[in-house]
Amino acid sequence: MLDHTIIVPAGPFRFVALDVETANSDPASICQIGIACVGHDGSVNVFSTLVDPVQRFSGFNVQLHGIGPDHVMGAPRFPEVLPLISPLLQAHLIIQHSTFDSRAISGACRAGGLPDPGWRWANSVTIARRAWPEFCGNGGHGLGHLKKALTLDFAHHDAGEDAKAAAMVVLRAEAKTGMSLEDLIAAPRRPPARRPGNLSSRQDIKLVQA
Repeated sequence: MLDHTIIVPAGPFRFVALDVETANSDPASICQIGIACVGHDGSVNVFSTLVDPVQRFSGFNVQLHGIGPDHVMGAPRFPEVLPLISPLLQAHLIIQHSTFDSRAISGACRAGGLPDPGWRWANSVTIARRAWPEFCGNGGHGLGHLKKALTLDFAHHDAGEDAKAAAMVVLRAEAKTGMSLEDLIAAPRRPPARRPGNLSSRQDIKLVQA
């Protein structure tokens, strides 16, 4: 039987990134949680834990991440894991790549009769789109393509490795754009809407001669 001891890194950190793997198509069927903690010196501390999803494993998902019923035998269930990781996550901004991970956490909370923790989330897909707009329609901003395009070193579909990859996307985006994480996740400003009938330039004026 695998050792399922959970040791959560001590903070504080600049931010953390989180990824989950699931046993089947139900987002609540979390079977692995990975967290990457980014220090103020740029270091990345990664840890992960297996979770007993108390659900069946689909062949597709097992083939994808390699986790099956034997791996989670004796692993804690989500309601047992949540109070161990919640203090760390409650205290930091959490990066996820897409919105699947936050939906999975919320779904697992509902399935376990737990309140949603209300953590603060940011999406590294949005950050990647701002940093590398040229990937739109040219490979996209999924972790699979970003791994190749940015030469990231990680094992895809392992929760800890994918969390590390999401954190690295943020760090690379900061380096490329010269923007802080806070600026990268802020909504870009839109020009003020023109009021109907507001003629602000000569081009807006249409002369009609009798």
